[in-house]
Amino acid sequence: MDISSLSLAELRRLQTKVETEIRRRSDTAKKDLLKRMQKLAAEHGMSLTEVIGQESTEKAAPAPKKTAAKPAKKAAAKPASVIKFRHPENAAIGWTGHGRKPQWVIDWLAQGKPLDELRAEAPVTSA
Repeated sequence: MDISSLSLAELRRLQTKVETEIRRRSDTAKKDLLKRMQKLAAEHGMSLTEVIGQESTEKAAPAPKKTAAKPAKKAAAKPASVIKFRHPENAAIGWTGHGRKPQWVIDWLAQGKPLDELRAEAPVTSA
């Protein structure tokens, strides 16, 4: 497939389709792997939960020694995050513009729409 001749909008549509297909295949692969692991555990007379539980207890770190209780420090007050962008269909969903972009923002941008159209009109703080 020669993608160099595609327009920007066509490339973004293709990107969305590719991301959707990757998620679908990843989910299918995880389910198939889980089934194979459960079958393998059953062949050894165990459940997958038993196998995972045994492994986690073998690798668990020793419990830390208890020391005299220290007075609790006051945690610095964290500033409230301000929602800067709102979901186009559900105003209850927002994003501060920091950290990883939510999927709905990624999808919005993939459609060739500007991020500024999602800007929250009135800042709303979240607790």
